[in-house]
Amino acid sequence: MTVIDKLDLTVESGEMIALLGPSGCGKSTTLFTICGIHRMNGGTLHFGDRDVSHVPSQKRNVGVVFQNYALYPHMSIRDNIAFPLKVQKQDTATIARKVDEIAELVHIPELLDRKPAQLSGGQQQRVALARALVRKPDILLLDEPLANLDAKLRLEMRSEIRRIQLETGITAVLVTHDQVEAMSMCDRIALMKDGKIVQLSEPDEMYTNPADSFVASFLGNPPIAFLNADVQGDEFVVAGNRIAISDTLKNKVRGTIQLGIRPEFFGPQFGSNITGKISFVETQGREDLYNVTLADGSILRSIQPSGPRLKLGDQVAWGIAFDDILAFTKEGARI
Repeated sequence: MTVIDKLDLTVESGEMIALLGPSGCGKSTTLFTICGIHRMNGGTLHFGDRDVSHVPSQKRNVGVVFQNYALYPHMSIRDNIAFPLKVQKQDTATIARKVDEIAELVHIPELLDRKPAQLSGGQQQRVALARALVRKPDILLLDEPLANLDAKLRLEMRSEIRRIQLETGITAVLVTHDQVEAMSMCDRIALMKDGKIVQLSEPDEMYTNPADSFVASFLGNPPIAFLNADVQGDEFVVAGNRIAISDTLKNKVRGTIQLGIRPEFFGPQFGSNITGKISFVETQGREDLYNVTLADGSILRSIQPSGPRLKLGDQVAWGIAFDDILAFTKEGARI
């Protein structure tokens, strides 16, 4: 069975790129192919000018950080980090110096004499990073490295991994299903679906200019809302409501299409031409999230600063920033 078919991807030197996508899309398979755990039966893989397509994994000079850290429980942290250098048969003094240097870089010099079981998840993640980096690999591969951390630690380690990647200048590939990780840590994102890259671009570009409705729906939290709309003259008609068509979409849209509207572009600050009923309220401290159900049962989402809070069942008349509406065909292609 073919899992990845004709994938074409170039990662620039010193770049951190994310392989992002839902479970089963092929992102981990791609990562394991880069490091040599999986073998290719077609195509080529190059590290710079070096063809490593058929080079054994242990000779590819790749650093890998796995989701479960994969530390040796019986070894001290110092010995865990030193292990790749001992395999290379480097001398004792060189190993000690390199371990101390990398421990400083990842902020764990005081932990070197402990065992992995004595460390928190975040500390174990730093050790795994240090072990992957100490051999100065050509590329750093990160397979869902933050999945086992709590929310506060994930936030901390996102910035730390990015700091370390920038300070070392290493080329890195991050596999994740978490859009926030991909957008906050990486220079570019390769969004995958069914073994193929559906869009490759910088995070901001992918968010504001998605290639299709799949990309638009994958990025953004709360997610984008999709509405069926009929084009009548210079207006969209949605559940009896009329929305002006922006100049960029005029002459491009006709018939029945699909509109994509992100939560930040729907609310009372944009007017009052869309009527509906509050059907969901979620308080997040500094902001409130609302679902507004329209007459045909379709739902728009809105993010509003915390203030006097609306209640379930309240009727509202809010507006849409029509310049920021995304348009798609009924099949999901971008218009």
